[in-house]
Amino acid sequence: MSILIADAVIVNEGRSFTGSVEIDGDIIRQIIEGPVARRQDYQQVIDARGCYLLPGIIDTHVHFREPGLTHKADIESESRAAALGGVTSFFDMPNTMPQTTTVEALEEKWRLGERKSHVNYSFFFGATNDNIDLLPQDDPRVPGIKLFMGSSTGNMLVDDAKTLRRLFQTATLPIMAHCEDTNIINRNMLEARQRWGDDPDVAHHPQIRSREACVASSSLAVSLAKEYGTRLHVAHLSTADELALFEPATDTHIPNITAEAVLAHLLFTDADYADKGSWVKCNPSVKTAGDRDCLRRALTDGRIFTVATDHAPHALGEKEGGCAKAASGMPMVQFSLVAMLDLVDQGVLSMERMVALMCHHPARLFAIHRRGFLREGYKADLTIVRRHPWTLRQTDIASKCQWSPLLGRRLGWQVQHTFCNGAHIVGDGRMLSDSRGEQLIFRSQV
Repeated sequence: MSILIADAVIVNEGRSFTGSVEIDGDIIRQIIEGPVARRQDYQQVIDARGCYLLPGIIDTHVHFREPGLTHKADIESESRAAALGGVTSFFDMPNTMPQTTTVEALEEKWRLGERKSHVNYSFFFGATNDNIDLLPQDDPRVPGIKLFMGSSTGNMLVDDAKTLRRLFQTATLPIMAHCEDTNIINRNMLEARQRWGDDPDVAHHPQIRSREACVASSSLAVSLAKEYGTRLHVAHLSTADELALFEPATDTHIPNITAEAVLAHLLFTDADYADKGSWVKCNPSVKTAGDRDCLRRALTDGRIFTVATDHAPHALGEKEGGCAKAASGMPMVQFSLVAMLDLVDQGVLSMERMVALMCHHPARLFAIHRRGFLREGYKADLTIVRRHPWTLRQTDIASKCQWSPLLGRRLGWQVQHTFCNGAHIVGDGRMLSDSRGEQLIFRSQV
């Protein structure tokens, strides 16, 4: 089926221009700058005047909870939320039940993705102290190895010094590391409980999952990666101090060692614990306004290379309690794009830079085959968004803009349409199709 998305502002590879995109089956057939003369040549035409056309968002850090934790969410429900938020590809983390630390568990996740995911899918393989010999080597179906260097997730904490060194020495796939020092955290929790009781108020979370714990662990990971020449991507930086560990990346130079920021640390500060409580409890913890502002500046200077969500839904009752009892994590995948567009409106970064961080850079970093860019011959993963003009009456804006429960307000943007492999899966903010995404393939040149 030939589809024309006409007269949008196309944002791609550092440029914004008015044009149209022709989709033929699951492929971008043509990108047309300027007006299109013969709309009647297409089976479907979407008038995108006043809209922005972006590559589909690639979220490289989600927890979709399947298998084993489906009372919280599952691949079907969360991939649907992703599609509604303009996300066309995701990488899921291995801390499920069973954990994705064996070849058998990984193959089961691929089967689940094929049956249940509305968008494109991939799954990290998890490292443990005992499975280094099982780690995939240059497998085009696997984005990388997830390493917990500070974890309360079963046996996925890798804290044996010899095992860490062997992992960094032998890994051929990128390592994505969760960096918090467990010994420091345990010490801080013991002191907090002695001072404030068994379940300290959530406002103390940044003192327990502390700046010191993050810097110590990130420093260790970076030093090991430098020693062995390992490709390392440090997940969810939360402190200004950690930024000093990373050299700026550019579109033409991607260092072996890169960093990710996630929405929680770009949007919230420790002042938000007062009114949002455990809703903003996540690991690493949300820290100061100064940390948030430094992370925001790093979005444009190259020290942050990708932006993801660390999307982590929980049952409502699991978020009750304080530092010890309340579950860590928040659901963000449906609101990540519109929240980042809100930062664009605030002048934190340009729209072109946002597209690089959420589309181009994930594709480059993990060498995703034919995705992440609007290019002829690439897969037709597209997102169309609209900014609602402030000339509208306030009641009209409220009805048209996307509501963010965590931010507690409506954002000035709406995802209008999402295409995944050429399938029109979201239209006018509603699911249109029950189609399934594809397994992502890696290690190609982009």
